[in-house]
Amino acid sequence: MNAVVLERVSKVYPGGVRALDDVSASVERGAFVAVMGPSGSGKSTFMHCAAGLDTPSAGKAFIDGTDIGALSETRRTELRRQRVGFIFQSYNLLPSLDVADNITLPLRFAGIEADPAWLAMLVERVGLGGRLRHRPAELSGGQQQRVAIARALIARPAVVFADEPTGALDLRTARDVLGLLRELVDDLGQTVVMVTHDPTAAARADRALVMSDGRIVSTVHAPTAAELAHRVTTLMVG
Repeated sequence: MNAVVLERVSKVYPGGVRALDDVSASVERGAFVAVMGPSGSGKSTFMHCAAGLDTPSAGKAFIDGTDIGALSETRRTELRRQRVGFIFQSYNLLPSLDVADNITLPLRFAGIEADPAWLAMLVERVGLGGRLRHRPAELSGGQQQRVAIARALIARPAVVFADEPTGALDLRTARDVLGLLRELVDDLGQTVVMVTHDPTAAARADRALVMSDGRIVSTVHAPTAAELAHRVTTLMVG
């Protein structure tokens, strides 16, 4: 079973703006897929519809085999908490909570106790050992993003959506975070869908979906940064 499926999804906003235009795509379990394209290409709307954050105007979106559109808003929220992890550019950590509480926050919302062994493994995996009682203000940007990555994984989601996860980081820290995402796919079998404008970041994925004008215009397997940069530049000047 695929972790994520979009079947002929379109999204039209008020005023007739068509952000997605009849998009079909699937992401197999244990894959690392990048979604990239010029500004306004539809990549963020792709993520919002695929993750159940927005409702398609037409078509269907599935997470782990469940038709998101067939769910009530309450059930959709439950599905996201249980089966979807999110990583954002701005980290979205609560400043009043320490690292451990920020990581386990999704479970607390869901009324679920954290598995101590899983939490300990995640903390070790993301390199935050010894910092569980630190608050976000006491951490570097890279460390805060590692907290966000652990938080996205704490509920053992079917898929993690990463929205420009390295956008606020310096080059070295960005490389480390991308390496961590790659390890989570290779070592833990985690499914990751990453929206990015950065060809270097997208080149860490198994496959890149290149978008333009609300459509997937090409799929690049084993992408390189040079090839992706050329494709996006061609779209921007074309």
